[in-house]
Amino acid sequence: MTAEQVHDAERDAIITALRPVVDGIVATFGPLCEVVLHDYRQPEKSVVAVAGSVTGRAVGGAMSEIGMRVLARGDEAADDLNYLTRTGAGKLVKSSTMVLRDSTGAVFGALCVNVDITAVNEAHTLLGALAGLGAATAEPPVTAFGNDIDSVVDAILDAHRLGRNQTWAGLDRTERLDLFRGLDEHGVFAVRRAIEQVAARLGISRASAYSYLSQARAATDPTPAGGHT
Repeated sequence: MTAEQVHDAERDAIITALRPVVDGIVATFGPLCEVVLHDYRQPEKSVVAVAGSVTGRAVGGAMSEIGMRVLARGDEAADDLNYLTRTGAGKLVKSSTMVLRDSTGAVFGALCVNVDITAVNEAHTLLGALAGLGAATAEPPVTAFGNDIDSVVDAILDAHRLGRNQTWAGLDRTERLDLFRGLDEHGVFAVRRAIEQVAARLGISRASAYSYLSQARAATDPTPAGGHT
């Protein structure tokens, strides 16, 4: 076996070992809990096990935009624990994303726990109002969840400038670079075929999309001119 085959066998073993953990966590915490096991070696169908139904995920579904950001960060990705987000349907969700690594430290997947706290938050707000506590909290961001990668990429794109009744033709060069930079920071271009999908949505050629992406990345490169990488 090659070294890569050995590592893949190890990753497969880790995934297999975690499958019963998915069911066990949901059995412990009940119907408001969802656990999703991702294998990022196949991002278009990264969901390999799921229990509970908070975000509507299904086995064979794609990663969310959170997964895309992990994929974009590669082996530098870290666990993200106890963060708040909202689904497109308006559910308030408390989540934790724990990256999976093989023995070399390479990130290849994630175990995600999502808890629907919508009712808890509503009760908290009501009790706070009754007690005269009116402190406002920041609104959690909406996260794109979907069972196919195209819908997730489209949702992220819509959340940027083109989702605000602005056309590609109406953006100046700086705004276009900002759009590509924002999509890149969300990990969109870490997914295979995403550049073609974005180009089609914008009505530009694939070559133009690659050019804007390259320029956006160059503008954020911290290496000074003439420096060494």
